[in-house]
Amino acid sequence: MAGTVDRPAVRRPGGRTARVRAQILAATAELVARDGIAGFRYEEVAKLAGVHKTSVYRNWPEREELVVEALLRYADDLGSVGDTGELRRDLVDFLMVIAESLGRPTARALALATQAAHESPAVHRVATRILEERTAGTRRRVEMAIDRGELPPVDCSLLGEMIAGPVHLIVNRGIRAFTRADAERIVDVVLTGIRATAPHT
Repeated sequence: MAGTVDRPAVRRPGGRTARVRAQILAATAELVARDGIAGFRYEEVAKLAGVHKTSVYRNWPEREELVVEALLRYADDLGSVGDTGELRRDLVDFLMVIAESLGRPTARALALATQAAHESPAVHRVATRILEERTAGTRRRVEMAIDRGELPPVDCSLLGEMIAGPVHLIVNRGIRAFTRADAERIVDVVLTGIRATAPHT
């Protein structure tokens, strides 16, 4: 998914430099999740990443550049729908990926970034694009299922919202651990309802 998002050209260093950059980006996501885009400080990023603050300033002189790269670096954590040829399994797997990703700082950072249109338009655009790509992936998978006869014609966006909504509710509110059995029940209820209410021809 993340590979389809427009992003600035980023040098891909190796060895220790790559590890340092990864530590800084992970720390940035965690602090943005905690303090917001305007609230985190480079000094805290450096401390959490275990590096000198000049390593942060040298590579990312602009705060927006750092946040954007942190979001892009970890965009894959948010998951996309696979295609095993079995829609139910693919949707269940997708919900498990969503549940896991929601427990990471990246998800919270991304959620804050999508609300930051006035605070940071550049970050907001990237965050919105990342989520749009994930939504598009879900839509493509559902459209394939319709073409294959696995599902009757349905609003693909609505289906995605119906299956993902309960995951966000359970995980974000800390009601309990989200399990594969939960994912299976959600998918079964939604798919059964769609098939039961489809117009008969």
